[in-house]
Amino acid sequence: MSSGSGPRAGDADTPGTTTHTTHNDGWLRLDKRAVLVTALVAAGVAWGVCVPVLLGLSGGTWLREGPLRGARALLLLAAAVVFVLGGAALEYVRWTRTRYRIGPERAELHSGLLLVKRRSLARERIRSVDLTAHPLLRVLGLVKVRIGTGEHTGGGESTLELHPVSRAEGERLRRELLARPPEPARRAHPDGELAALDPRWIRYAPLSFVAPLLGGAAAGGLMQVSEWFGAQDDVIDWVGDRFRDTPVLGVVLALAAAALLAGVVGALGLWVEMWWNYRLEREPGGTLRVRRGLLTTRSVSIEERRLRGVELVEPLGVRLCGAARVDAVATGLAAAGDDRHADHKTLLPPAPRPLADAVAAQVLREAGPPTGAPLTAHPRAARARRLRWAVGAATVPVLVLAVLGAALSTVLLHAAVACALLLPPLAVLLALDAYRSLGHGTSGDYVVARSGTVRRATVALQRGGVIGWTVRQSYFQRRAGLVTLTATTAAGAGAYHVHDADRSEGLTFAAAAVPGLLEPFLERAPGSVPDDAPGTDRTRRGPGTPASAGEPGPPQRDVTKRQETDGRS
Repeated sequence: MSSGSGPRAGDADTPGTTTHTTHNDGWLRLDKRAVLVTALVAAGVAWGVCVPVLLGLSGGTWLREGPLRGARALLLLAAAVVFVLGGAALEYVRWTRTRYRIGPERAELHSGLLLVKRRSLARERIRSVDLTAHPLLRVLGLVKVRIGTGEHTGGGESTLELHPVSRAEGERLRRELLARPPEPARRAHPDGELAALDPRWIRYAPLSFVAPLLGGAAAGGLMQVSEWFGAQDDVIDWVGDRFRDTPVLGVVLALAAAALLAGVVGALGLWVEMWWNYRLEREPGGTLRVRRGLLTTRSVSIEERRLRGVELVEPLGVRLCGAARVDAVATGLAAAGDDRHADHKTLLPPAPRPLADAVAAQVLREAGPPTGAPLTAHPRAARARRLRWAVGAATVPVLVLAVLGAALSTVLLHAAVACALLLPPLAVLLALDAYRSLGHGTSGDYVVARSGTVRRATVALQRGGVIGWTVRQSYFQRRAGLVTLTATTAAGAGAYHVHDADRSEGLTFAAAAVPGLLEPFLERAPGSVPDDAPGTDRTRRGPGTPASAGEPGPPQRDVTKRQETDGRS
């Protein structure tokens, strides 16, 4: 970036003009309104958090009638003013000591007062430029820019954060750092909008596990706040008065329903805040951009050259309503610990399944969705394994409650009977659904695998993105003729599993999915059918013959790996 690409120091703060100081050597400062943002945030924290908590912890005695009431109020106000001014002063120092520069080869950031940090990223390694703006930043026309290489090095060394800069400056940085010449082979595929928000999708929000979690959090928060203000006993008495003549079971069900209702309301509000104004676009040069957010706006960019596939995720409640969401499987995405928002990889929120398949096909530039390809079913031995696991897991709490009930109270015996009537049938249904969800296959250039019941996921992974196969067999899997294959990759979760596949068919599938990767570890005789994991006893077999299905193999073996840059080339 040349030194003349931004406004000079002293420019008037006219509409549409950024307020970045530019030095002769090309260094830029953050927007000077950073001090105002920090002061306003500190004032909000002092008024909305610190004061109520202080009053609650003191039992409200600070502002009760008395000769010192006025003095206490002034002391509280003075403390708030000091807090706000101190925060603004620290932010001013940070602003004066922070500068950045975008050069032809590197993006650089210098910051710090006592401990000066000088960090830089090579521009060819930059993989993402994400923009975020909470409501206060939006009012002031500012954004936070996060520049990342996608390397998970720890300590944030692979990212640069510019907080805040003007919205125009943030957009300019995103365009400049992600500018790529269009690939000739892809010019025939149109750019533009791939998906946009349909308000009817909000009906899927209460069907996730977020609703009960929010309901429980609301109930816990109510009790905690009431304890701070010494009113917890009053809340409990109020609830007791409302259910004085109600049986215990009725009270439990009513309170659970109230918490669930609060969770549903919270889930709806959370969905609106996260996904309002959602748009998925393909920009010239091969960049997918997701924009969304009602109060806090977010813009996430994913280069298509980093894309290794997609994952179709169907939580149980959403799946029962025929919907799914689409996640990107790409190198260089921020890990969950690197970003407060774990949904950075989501390309499409829960939407009708046909639309999710269509979006997956458009994202991958395929005529048909690989996630909808017919898959190979797994043998019945896989179903038997899941039934044993499910019945065993359902039996444990019944036995525990029965033993405790025999020793302590008949109430626990009644609870054991209720669990014995409810848990095993539910566990069997989930086990059968988990078996029906198993499948694997290939579709064009993609390896496809599906598994899960509470959270069913179908991943379509580019064959060229598979850098290794891991073959696992437990003692019981060997007896049942099953094998678990894991495709390792530098993208997404790093490993995607094909659970409990037939031993022969699974190895044939893995060898054919990525030709040349697994064959060196297999032995095959003319006319033989591969039916065992590699590494077992190979006597009396010609070249290319794996062991027979009845012979034992190693419990686990990492078959092979080949190199691929983790989004860093």
